[in-house]
Amino acid sequence: MPEFPDVEVYVEHVAQRVVGEALVRMQLTSPFILRTVEPPASAFEGQVVREVRRLGKRIVLGFDDELFAVIHLMIAGRLHWLPVGAKLHKTRTQFAFHFEPGVLQLTEAGKKRRASLHLVRGEAALEDHDPGGLEPLALDRAGFGERLTARNHTLKRALTDPRIFSGIGNAYSDEILFVARLSPLRQTQKLDAAEIDRLFEATQAELIRWRDKLREESGDQFIEKVTAFRPDMYTHGRYEQPCRVCATAIQRIKYADKETNYCPKCQNQGKLLADRGLSRLLKKDWPKTLDELEAYKRERR
Repeated sequence: MPEFPDVEVYVEHVAQRVVGEALVRMQLTSPFILRTVEPPASAFEGQVVREVRRLGKRIVLGFDDELFAVIHLMIAGRLHWLPVGAKLHKTRTQFAFHFEPGVLQLTEAGKKRRASLHLVRGEAALEDHDPGGLEPLALDRAGFGERLTARNHTLKRALTDPRIFSGIGNAYSDEILFVARLSPLRQTQKLDAAEIDRLFEATQAELIRWRDKLREESGDQFIEKVTAFRPDMYTHGRYEQPCRVCATAIQRIKYADKETNYCPKCQNQGKLLADRGLSRLLKKDWPKTLDELEAYKRERR
């Protein structure tokens, strides 16, 4: 799912192309994309875009007459900017907003249709789509620490909960926790002041670093390479590959359709974190260290 750095650059690129432009036509090509019935799509046609903003992981186009189009890309949704008259992808296109300079298209890969478009009128209706998380780059150290420790959660959950912090998801939370040298399963209320300092600094640094990196990569071209798996990441998507700092094999915790990647040595004093599914299966036989894990793998070969 696109997170803070990706969505920030999307917002900038969309704004450069559509702010001040009137929507000629809103083309909804999928019956699943639009999740609201009032106001109708026709109310947006002819209205001028006055702003584009980020709301958590959502992208909001603000039109005249307090009309807002709220786009949630979810896992596989991606935006594209096409020239006028360009052919839309037959099966992946979910909507196309037609402007005089070009077309803003949303595509979604795969068979599951999770991306959404909500059309609302008024700031109050727009606020209903805000999960309430605080913007991490707008916080100082004291505000970050207060928000982080207000309730006792694992660090992974605290960073990715949109009601706590805005825009951080699975991928960049892995990177932040690696830079902070903290286990994803540490409890927020168990951290000391130095650990909170490291986490605050890592959060700020990694979000800025990746946002700026994506800006530089895309330049003036509309951003197209939006992915949660980047070859120069520290841990995310790098299961069993060597840590870039200590060369220890990156490990993972799997749950549902997500996974957390971490370095046991850099983040957990060389100890393995229990994978929920495997630890239930293996119980007392679950390996606690990297040496035990290697021995277990050799036995299974």
